[in-house]
Amino acid sequence: MTGRILAIDQGTSNTKALLVGADGRVLHQAAVPNVVTYPQPGWAEQSATALVEGVRQVIAEIVSKAGGSAGIAALAISNQRESIVVWDAATGEPIGPCIIWQCRRSAPACETLRGQGHAGMIEQKTGLALDPLFPAAKIAWLLDNVPGARRRAERGELRAGTVDSWLLWSLTAGAMHATDHSNAARTQLFDTSALHWDEELADLFGVPMALLPEVRSSDSNFGSLAAGATALPAGIPIHAMIGDSHAALFGHGVRSPGMVKATYGTGTSLMALTPGRVLSRHGLSSTIAWSQGGMVAHALEGNISVSGQSAAFMADMLGLADSAALSALAESVPDSNGVAFVPALVGLGAPYWRSDARGTITGLSLGTKPAHLARAAIEAIAFQVADVVSAMEQDMGLPIAELRADGGASRNPLLMQFQADIIARPVAMAAAPEVSALGAAALAFARLGVAMAPVPAAGRCEPAMAEADRIAHRARWSAAITQTLNIQAPNGPTHGGQQ
Repeated sequence: MTGRILAIDQGTSNTKALLVGADGRVLHQAAVPNVVTYPQPGWAEQSATALVEGVRQVIAEIVSKAGGSAGIAALAISNQRESIVVWDAATGEPIGPCIIWQCRRSAPACETLRGQGHAGMIEQKTGLALDPLFPAAKIAWLLDNVPGARRRAERGELRAGTVDSWLLWSLTAGAMHATDHSNAARTQLFDTSALHWDEELADLFGVPMALLPEVRSSDSNFGSLAAGATALPAGIPIHAMIGDSHAALFGHGVRSPGMVKATYGTGTSLMALTPGRVLSRHGLSSTIAWSQGGMVAHALEGNISVSGQSAAFMADMLGLADSAALSALAESVPDSNGVAFVPALVGLGAPYWRSDARGTITGLSLGTKPAHLARAAIEAIAFQVADVVSAMEQDMGLPIAELRADGGASRNPLLMQFQADIIARPVAMAAAPEVSALGAAALAFARLGVAMAPVPAAGRCEPAMAEADRIAHRARWSAAITQTLNIQAPNGPTHGGQQ
């Protein structure tokens, strides 16, 4: 009998574990919530030690539910991306918080680099817009703001990495300091054409190269569990590491260009495979989807900073229990009555790349009711995705036939139908919400020579909105975006260099 894969999905809002069979069936699962703190406006961070402890908790729960570790052939890890940890190489203790992907504290450093004219070179090498989303400037911020950190880094006493690297170091008791191509490609320190850490970029951002992990294929052997690291016995190998959005694309079974997936979480990531490396002209990121056996697959991606979180934010603003209550309220009205909510709560990501933008509500009138605000919050998620879909179609030069959706919000019928209507394309919703974890499991199984079936669709929404109505909705949203951007910088340039 082929062994099972224990897949860890370390996300922003929670950490999950799935015990997956070779047929793709989830045998057991566990989850623990994660706490995000916001110490200053625009800042967002988590406890790095708490993330590791969360992984240990879900592993222990899986072992308990499964009655032991028998049959577990390997671990696979998918992780929140662009979140960074810096730690002591000798003790494994973090020197500060995990600065997560939503954090904008490095915006001044990015603006300095932009003002010096470096944005174009950075984008050319990395495929990424110069933006605080990405880890390079965050690493430098920690080194410059934790007393003595930069001197220690220059002496080789510290290590840095995205969350996958941090988990790997912890699970192997410091035996492995590595990452995969998909995560390295998101750091803004990795040349995605030459496929190596770039000294010019490292010098520009002020990140000593000695901090950085070894880069391996996503399906590599990343070492094995250390004794006492988890409830599992020592020696179980870690056979896959991959960013969560990339893992979702793999989990959907996408292996060639032409299909796009959207993972609806705290933010939303849309990703499509491309035939080779394609630099965007419309505000998207060129990235590495994954690598297998040293062969790299490239992709275009649009990162939306706040999507599912916008629903939670509005639910709290309206005094509702949760996002489900918000959706129920939104369904009580046929439309938003002209209201548009632009959830630029930590700036705007793709395709605008405006870290200075802040959220707005437009179109208010004496007829506006709480239900219209609720509806506008749901619609905002779909509108942001539609903007990225349009950018992808322009960059790829071909229409997108279908959007494959996963993540918690993909189970919201109101959102999924409005999504199909507003992009005028079918939306297929994954049968399992944990597509990232299943994608990581599929990658690990592939290393073992087993082809795990892709996650099937549970349902499909066909576009049903009249074209005139769709155009009117898109125009209303476009006007709201323009108003939001002009409030921040009336005559300022759009950031990102990818427009």
